[in-house]
Amino acid sequence: MSGSRSQSSGLRVQPAAFGAVPTGARLERIRRSPHFANGAFVNPEGARLAPSRGVALEMAKGYFRKDERVRRAPAGLIPVHSTTLADLARPPASGLRITWMGHSSVLAEIDGHRVLLDPVWGERCSPFPFAGPKRLHPAPLPLAALGPVDVVVISHDHYDHLDMPTIKALAGTDTVFAVPLGVGAHLEHWGVSEGRIRELDWNEATKVGGLTLTATPARHFCGRGLRNAQQTLWASWVVAGDEHRIYHSGDTGYFQGFKDIGAEHGPFDITMIQIGAYSEFWPDIHMTPEEGLRTHLDLQGGGTGGVLLPIHWATFNLAMHSWAEPGERSLWAAHEAGVTLATPRPGEPFEPRNTPPADPWWRSVARRPAEGWTAWPPVGEQLDLVAES
Repeated sequence: MSGSRSQSSGLRVQPAAFGAVPTGARLERIRRSPHFANGAFVNPEGARLAPSRGVALEMAKGYFRKDERVRRAPAGLIPVHSTTLADLARPPASGLRITWMGHSSVLAEIDGHRVLLDPVWGERCSPFPFAGPKRLHPAPLPLAALGPVDVVVISHDHYDHLDMPTIKALAGTDTVFAVPLGVGAHLEHWGVSEGRIRELDWNEATKVGGLTLTATPARHFCGRGLRNAQQTLWASWVVAGDEHRIYHSGDTGYFQGFKDIGAEHGPFDITMIQIGAYSEFWPDIHMTPEEGLRTHLDLQGGGTGGVLLPIHWATFNLAMHSWAEPGERSLWAAHEAGVTLATPRPGEPFEPRNTPPADPWWRSVARRPAEGWTAWPPVGEQLDLVAES
């Protein structure tokens, strides 16, 4: 779908990473969406997008305090699994293999097809190469070492999910891009041909080879430039093959619609759920680990089946909580609920059907709490405290 223009603002020269806003036929399709009203996309159950000015000022003060900055970063080098092209060249024995590349970037090999979700290989999630949140660990392997990818899926247009350098590197390949409404304008601006873009509204689906990809609702927002017009959609995604089905949440706050997604598309072999960068100041647009666990249960129809992979943490410093907190809270929430949790190191492939990696690897490089770490795995009913260095 053609039709895009540069974003308008007070800047004379727009950074290319701002992308483009929808125009023409693309904008007309957006305006026909049942989820678009009064010039903007609308969240299910509504959402507060930002704290008040006074609260934001207090947050900013805390963000730049030295003691706060220290706790939001690892104390050592994050262990990255040295995945190779040879590792990924062997087809998964079960037909489904997942490789978490860090943050929300996942390579899913499903029923003979390869899907790359929210790929971010850039050094910063920012429109500028010299400012903005920088990676806390390198990409597990070069983008070119992934080999051919059948489809790239984008959840929304924020910089930590839609990365211009990564998209430009993929623009010259044969891959198909599945994106929410309006996001195609950015892709065309960066060199992806119109014919390789599948742009979907919530609850719309497209076929790529033997896969069905469905854009499902999420509770978030959009925007890349100085003005946030809410004219590109955000989505979670269901990817279904002949034998397996997976779910990727993108960014979202908790809402009751997860139950509907699960009823229509579930249950899932694995759910990849956002559990990092949460805050009491923006509770409607990001989930806590406990809410992520609740989402997994909703998607599985209330059952404890399938594997939960926590995403949207460990790679970028985007909130006030400590660096290791999302992983640690997810570990215990899943344990208490009887849900199988996968906690691979970035770049570590695993097959959900087999026993997924589930050790708290982050403890080896995190700043140890004053009270020590709670013993893992639990010993009977007694949760001993151990002081690990």
